[in-house]
Amino acid sequence: MAFYYDEPSHTFSEYLLIPGYTGPDCLPSNVSLKTPLVKFAKGEKPSLTLNIPLVSAIMQAVSGDRLAIALAREGGLSFIYGNQTIESEAAMVRAVKTHKAGFVSSDSNLTPDNTLEDVLELKDRTKHSTVAITDDGTPNGLLLGMVTSSDYSLERIASGAKVSSFMTPISKLVTAQEGITLQEAYDRIWEHKLNTLPVVDKDGHFVAFVFRKDYDQHKENPLELLDAQHRFLVGAGINTKDYEERIPALVEAGADILCIDSSEGYTEWQKRTIAFVRAKYGDSVKIGAGNVVDKDGFLFLAEAGADFVKIGIGGGSICITRETKGIGRGQATAVIEIAQARDEYYKKTGIYIPICSDGGIVHDYHITLALAMGADFCMLGRYFARFDEAPSEIIQINGSYMKEYWGEGSARAQNVARYGQSSKKKLSFVEGVDSYVPYAGPLHHTLEITLAKIRHTMCNCGVLTIPDLQKNAKLTLVSSVSLVEGGAHDVLVKDSLNHPQTM
Repeated sequence: MAFYYDEPSHTFSEYLLIPGYTGPDCLPSNVSLKTPLVKFAKGEKPSLTLNIPLVSAIMQAVSGDRLAIALAREGGLSFIYGNQTIESEAAMVRAVKTHKAGFVSSDSNLTPDNTLEDVLELKDRTKHSTVAITDDGTPNGLLLGMVTSSDYSLERIASGAKVSSFMTPISKLVTAQEGITLQEAYDRIWEHKLNTLPVVDKDGHFVAFVFRKDYDQHKENPLELLDAQHRFLVGAGINTKDYEERIPALVEAGADILCIDSSEGYTEWQKRTIAFVRAKYGDSVKIGAGNVVDKDGFLFLAEAGADFVKIGIGGGSICITRETKGIGRGQATAVIEIAQARDEYYKKTGIYIPICSDGGIVHDYHITLALAMGADFCMLGRYFARFDEAPSEIIQINGSYMKEYWGEGSARAQNVARYGQSSKKKLSFVEGVDSYVPYAGPLHHTLEITLAKIRHTMCNCGVLTIPDLQKNAKLTLVSSVSLVEGGAHDVLVKDSLNHPQTM
């Protein structure tokens, strides 16, 4: 006989948090949103930690390199979508790792014999205006000079003019020796009033640039998620089909963590994928797995060696798996059960495996509920798809600006590798829809508001950290009538701009 659960599964909207004692130190400015990204042993610290508990979904309409840079700047992490060629995904990962922070390897390099036309073509291709001039045109050749937009004028210099005639030669550049610390480099930039500081090795070969603007951006974004070389952290999505070729390319490109992108994670295929990583790289390469919705699924992936486990089936706004296949579970119930399994596993083994709530987030407060229920961080798709930095197009519909947003199980995505319905290159049936979401401008401002709500709610609960929220939160189920009571009711609302909206 089939197994039946005693209670129905619940969504986040069916729960509310009960306030706790708010002490004098419980201020939003004192709240830490740091949370582990990968598993760790008791008494140790995780090798990767998020500064905010948010990651972006492994979706074509969400997680390209632009969003990965913007989200890492805020303290979160993107998983570059895997439904593309290995080469293009690796290129996106590489673009994030070389974009920023501290010592930047140059992707814009020419020789003195190149022309202004070459400079302009390179600038158009890379979107970078600073060009290193080396003896062989490579990023590690002998540094001979530098070209920036202030070195030439299209009205005064012919397009065929050689770079050597207008570049700033090495004799007039302030440079730094390899081994200088980032703070020392910034001190030199300020001392000499520079915008760019080239770094060279003892033989004069070019190593990297340090940019003044990066220092300014870091001051404005103190939660930036950076690696030991002060580069942005970035994740990458993989599948259980071509992982033997895709994973090495992504690791070589610099991906800090991988995640298996699948509609259902309780499978032999995920176990084999994780085993490949462990056999080839040991624990040096981090990999998340999922999705699962119960204790059995979590324990399977934990024993398989996953560094984190992703929770949720059918709860995404563009996902129709539940109505197509009758598979899934209410997101709140899934998180609660798996959080309990995670804690039991930790007590038994001394290994803490973070869990990620993926799907079912409609309002900002749902994020806080997911964390209170035990999630270490949340994966969001629709939320991030609305922003400038997401890859999809901005279009106008009935006078309103919207962005395209489609599911990986939709006919548009044709992500056969994720859903594994057949060996053909076309889905047998769809599990996602093609849709639009309201355009929300640049990421920073809206995300700032979302994080402020989380911090304020945590203070209302009397906690300053996510682990304390998970330990001390009090939650209550609500009735359908109390849901009506909780919003504006029995009045005509004047200003809809001040009324809470679905994010």
